[in-house]
Amino acid sequence: MLTKEVYTEYKQKAIEFLNKANIVITEEEKERIEVAEYDQGNPAVIGLQLVVYVNTERCCAKELVLLPGQTCPEHRHPEINGEKGKEETFRCRYGTVYLYVEGEKNGMKGSKPKGYEDVLTAEHEIILKPGEQYTIMPNTLHWFRAGDEGAVVSEFSTKSRDEYDIYTDKTINAAGKRNI
Repeated sequence: MLTKEVYTEYKQKAIEFLNKANIVITEEEKERIEVAEYDQGNPAVIGLQLVVYVNTERCCAKELVLLPGQTCPEHRHPEINGEKGKEETFRCRYGTVYLYVEGEKNGMKGSKPKGYEDVLTAEHEIILKPGEQYTIMPNTLHWFRAGDEGAVVSEFSTKSRDEYDIYTDKTINAAGKRNI
């Protein structure tokens, strides 16, 4: 679990990266920044910061901030009560994002963080630079990692229900985001 000091540090770093990407958020949104550490206790490696703008029954919009080398762990968005899982489009706003989805291996220019190689199985690599985007279909296994300069990604999706996400790493709690 994150301490208040660590949460505050990562929230401030997220604000700095949003500024680098020229993304303006309100003071209220700054206060609502979430720090996801996925119960791993190592947010510098496994984690991300996010701002949720809207999450209704039909759509969701967020900013995802990854510090240099930070990784969002492998997961999928399953069907829930007969409804398709979340479909999401990632649009890179700053830095480089190494996105991995299930499918044919095509070489990895990015890398897996040490100690997590066994739980990051998707190896079809998509590299996103500012202005590039990719749509992940429902129930597709995926994970992503920032390059050396960090990254900011705008996510546009159907309704987000993170508590139902299924992670390859069984030590991860799907609701592992922490606001202190």
